[in-house]
Amino acid sequence: MAEDNQNNQDHSNSSFKDQVLRSLRGEEIGNDDSASFDPNANQPQHNEAEYHKTEHTEQHNHTEEPTGVPEIEPVGSRSSEQQKRIDQSKSTDSAQSQDEKSKKRTRKKEDRIVGRIVLIVASVLLLVIAIFGFTFYKYVTTGLEPLNKKDSKLVQVHIPEDSSNKKIANILEESKVIKSGMVFNYYAKFKNLTDFQAGYYQMSPDMTLDEIGALLREGGTAEPTQLADGKVTIPEGFDIDKIGDAIEKNTDFKKDQFIELMKKQEFFDAMNQKYPELLGSAGEAADVRYRLEGYLFPATYDYYKDSKIEDFVEQMIAKTNSVMEGYLPMVHAKGMTIQQVLTLASLVEKEGVKEDDRKKIAQVFFNRISANMPLQSDISILYALGEHKELVTYQDLEVDSPYNLYKNTGYGPGPLDSPSEQAINAVLNPTPNNYLYFVADISTGNVYFAETYEEHQEYVEKYVNNTDTEKSE
Repeated sequence: MAEDNQNNQDHSNSSFKDQVLRSLRGEEIGNDDSASFDPNANQPQHNEAEYHKTEHTEQHNHTEEPTGVPEIEPVGSRSSEQQKRIDQSKSTDSAQSQDEKSKKRTRKKEDRIVGRIVLIVASVLLLVIAIFGFTFYKYVTTGLEPLNKKDSKLVQVHIPEDSSNKKIANILEESKVIKSGMVFNYYAKFKNLTDFQAGYYQMSPDMTLDEIGALLREGGTAEPTQLADGKVTIPEGFDIDKIGDAIEKNTDFKKDQFIELMKKQEFFDAMNQKYPELLGSAGEAADVRYRLEGYLFPATYDYYKDSKIEDFVEQMIAKTNSVMEGYLPMVHAKGMTIQQVLTLASLVEKEGVKEDDRKKIAQVFFNRISANMPLQSDISILYALGEHKELVTYQDLEVDSPYNLYKNTGYGPGPLDSPSEQAINAVLNPTPNNYLYFVADISTGNVYFAETYEEHQEYVEKYVNNTDTEKSE
């Protein structure tokens, strides 16, 4: 029994050694297919020589005949194959990192190039827009000017019936009296000129668009006429003195000749006989400076070198007569005379600019006449003084003249300038109101109306005397 114990102990020791050796070789402990396992381990007979023989056999078998079990690397170390994979992974990561950096550098370079291209394109576009804008601006501004300020030679222009503004503009450009038909067309729309008339016209390259527009609104002749030697345009609101300047500037007539004719009673009488309904009340007026003041209609007239100044002036009177013929029924219905209508119209012409304001101003004058109040128009003071200035002083209001409508009530002697048809229409078709006062803001052209003197003074202080006040209207 003691011998059996000894054998068991030896077997246990041998088994333990065997496991340690197998572990050191990296073999799987407890694998039944291992060459180190002795099927006779349960046998009691073992000796040292057999153990060594077995060990030698195991080593030989392990070396020469692999069992197919994967070799396990020693603990705490890595196999060369794993190291290669790690190195390859690092190498791949490094290559990918380098590639990413290269791509980023390429993208940044491309972005810079694209940015420069965009900047260049944007700059070019801005430059093109600026050049186009400046060119268009120059085109429009020059198109608004006369074609040739030094060329007053007249040409005959025919405007057919039912011609549109665009067609009329093209005809004017083709006739070489304006620079641009397109500019004239838009100018007419901006000015709301829609009542151009058909006919034959005489125009010159030195005429402004305003003059051409006014001429087209007056109407042409039904048949071609002899070409005139010049044109004279009388603007709205011109008085006898300014009309004389315009005549001298555009004809061979002298201003002194014209003024002398305006004072000549024989010439007035001749015209009164020819146009009695128009000039009848003017012939009865007292204290007038010029009997034909207000009767020379603002328009454009032909000038012929072989004509007399009387013939030239008669054109203006005839034009006034043709305009007033259409208003005669209204004049009679209101119980007014032509002299009274043209007097108020001459004041309305200068006191207001907008048609709505003019109609209100006309009613203010009627309200003051009904209340037996002076009209108190600065226009009358300037005419009485014979001066043209912006501000009227308190001293000016004391001028001794029948035209001083601050002191004298009623209509006064007569017209103070040549009113437009719009001003005449405003007098005959005023806007009903109860206003007795009005004041105009000369910086904006706005007119402010008041029923009481106190309210009027507030407007005067705000819009006339207080020059620092911002004009918001």
